[in-house]
Amino acid sequence: MVTKEITSEEWFLIEAIRNYRKAYPNGARMLTAEIQELLNELMDLDYKENQEEEKEAKD
Repeated sequence: MVTKEITSEEWFLIEAIRNYRKAYPNGARMLTAEIQELLNELMDLDYKENQEEEKEAKD
């Protein structure tokens, strides 16, 4: 089994996706927007660079 550390933002995305199934159809529209926002943030190049800088500073 492979283990990998994830950021809090990645964990929030996973939780939002899990909650989407539970919320369908009532809260699905709000969660879709939240999931999209989290995904956009994680895919942003500036975000990735900041995460790498924080990781290097930790080490």
